[in-house]
Amino acid sequence: MSKPQYAVLATAGLLFIALYFGLKTTPPSWKTQEASRALRGEQASADQIVAQAKNRLSPEERSNVMVLEQAVGAATDDTERAARLKALSGWWYARGQRGAAAVVAEQVAEVLPSDSAWSVAGASYYQALQSETDTRLRTYYAERAIRAFESAASLAPDRVEHRVNVALVYAENPPAENPMKAVQLLRDLEQKYPESAPVYNALGRLALKTGQWERAIERLEKALALDPTNPNTPCLLMQAYENAGQTAKAAALAPKCQ
Repeated sequence: MSKPQYAVLATAGLLFIALYFGLKTTPPSWKTQEASRALRGEQASADQIVAQAKNRLSPEERSNVMVLEQAVGAATDDTERAARLKALSGWWYARGQRGAAAVVAEQVAEVLPSDSAWSVAGASYYQALQSETDTRLRTYYAERAIRAFESAASLAPDRVEHRVNVALVYAENPPAENPMKAVQLLRDLEQKYPESAPVYNALGRLALKTGQWERAIERLEKALALDPTNPNTPCLLMQAYENAGQTAKAAALAPKCQ
């Protein structure tokens, strides 16, 4: 990831910022689709994902990534190695190769484990998941994102957002055997953390996605009451009001929606 992107995710430590800010996802190009097809019929792996990303590069870009990889290999301690891996992840991210960026972000967390590093890795895999259409790759990205966020939660058990993030991954890629798993996890969190704005924001966003306007309003109003400083809740709530036909309330929130 680029330095600003890394800083935002590391500071916030939240996957749900992707839902708040509406991070843009670009549909895969024909090159991405062709590369994804090459993985069909076999289990996806980190090495394959990076190899396919390299196949999409120009000769000059391949030389550049080789230099970055050699710099990682030449690192003399974990701090230096992590810094160079961050640079490599940022390089991939800047070129729209979300899968490769996520693979390297996970390596950063493995070298210098912290809840923020694992959260960045999880958010990176989540973004890759959002822009992927191939089922095997989506499964891989979802599994790695969940693993990353669970690792973050194990290191910082008091930070509810890591568990919220796990639920949001399930919402993006529901398990066939339990398509309601995301909602179930969030409801459990609601019971355990009844005063958590992140939980209600996530529940509200899921209600919006499924067209449950009144439920979305109820949850987002509570989220706003719990955390009036969050600049994104008004936008979500305004959307819920508009869809529910409550135009006056939606208009009142418009100045707060940046």
